[in-house]
Amino acid sequence: MTNLALKVDPIEKQLILMFSSLIEAGFPSPADDYLESPIDLNDLLIKKPAATYLVRVQGESMKDAGIFPGSILIVDRSLNIRSGQICVARINDEFTVKRYIINQGRVELHPENPAFKPIFIRHDQDFEIQGVVRSIITNPL
Repeated sequence: MTNLALKVDPIEKQLILMFSSLIEAGFPSPADDYLESPIDLNDLLIKKPAATYLVRVQGESMKDAGIFPGSILIVDRSLNIRSGQICVARINDEFTVKRYIINQGRVELHPENPAFKPIFIRHDQDFEIQGVVRSIITNPL
């Protein structure tokens, strides 16, 4: 995963202005010129900086979960995985992002695209959860 990880610098703060009004996704509403206090995306998206990394996605196996090629995942290694959560996993020497499912005591990694098949983890495989996906930054336009 050395080529995929992006470094997070928890010390450097980059404040970004945020409008206090909500934006309509339906019919337009009158513009509002009021700004809230600036926010730091690190504070908003990263709960434990020392245990957090970013990774860019390739492939379409998770598109129905809103994870597209080029998306950036914010992954927390400190969280204990629960069935139903999306995780980054290592199987032997390969990394993947999938939905972690425990089914009758067996670990399954499910894609979120019907064109792909689940991965059923066998006891003889070298398998490890690399972290739980906390947030998804979709591919910029």
